[in-house]
Amino acid sequence: MAKKKPKLAVWKFASCDGCQLSLLDCEDELLALAEEIEIANFPEASRAFIKGPYDLSLVEGSITTPHDAERIHKIRRSSKFLVTIGACATAGGIQALRNFKDVNEFISIVYANPSYIDTLQKSTAIADHVRVDFELRGCPINKAQLLEVISAYLNKRKPVTPAHSVCMDCKRKGIVCVMVSKGDPCLGPVTHAGCDALCPSYNRGCFGCYGPKEIPNTSALSKEFKRLGKTNEEIKLAFRSFNGYAEPFRKESEAHEE
Repeated sequence: MAKKKPKLAVWKFASCDGCQLSLLDCEDELLALAEEIEIANFPEASRAFIKGPYDLSLVEGSITTPHDAERIHKIRRSSKFLVTIGACATAGGIQALRNFKDVNEFISIVYANPSYIDTLQKSTAIADHVRVDFELRGCPINKAQLLEVISAYLNKRKPVTPAHSVCMDCKRKGIVCVMVSKGDPCLGPVTHAGCDALCPSYNRGCFGCYGPKEIPNTSALSKEFKRLGKTNEEIKLAFRSFNGYAEPFRKESEAHEE
């Protein structure tokens, strides 16, 4: 009798689909994965749909509408293990920049018929609505880290993803610090590793795509930005990008509002 495979489901909320594409980018690894797990729901890759419950759900995107706020609870109830993938799902995403303003003002400017728009006041992370078993950060996520999370589930162990900052990766690769050498602002000291120090590799400061690392000292970094001659507005905007509504980045940006 054939061994029953665990069911994997991939779900999308407000996002650009980039994190789902990271799974498709696994290419050869995907074939090996398909031998161990049944892909029951993955609209980005196939129209095939198998009803739950699901052993593992990967959720991309933030909650932005009342409908989505209800849908995520249904997904949680049908999922044994739920992992959020990417900046949108873990911190609200770039669309969470609207949280700092009145969304109704945007609606009245952008849409010809604002009455058709049914949206929440804020774009929020999945964990603000339901229990999440693991958060995989990144914009987009690192495909190797994604495979590690799936492998950990299959082998009933805790996922092992780096907790150190981007700065550590720069040191390992021998990259000259852009803040020291050029005086450019860089979020590397407070940002979770995962991109292999991509931007510093091209002589640019880190934009914080992987969100805040564990216990980030954002205030100390802001003082360094000040020393480099950056204004409060520039410092505020530096923390308001892909993970701008992650709590450590949000609080630091708000500390520099004028």
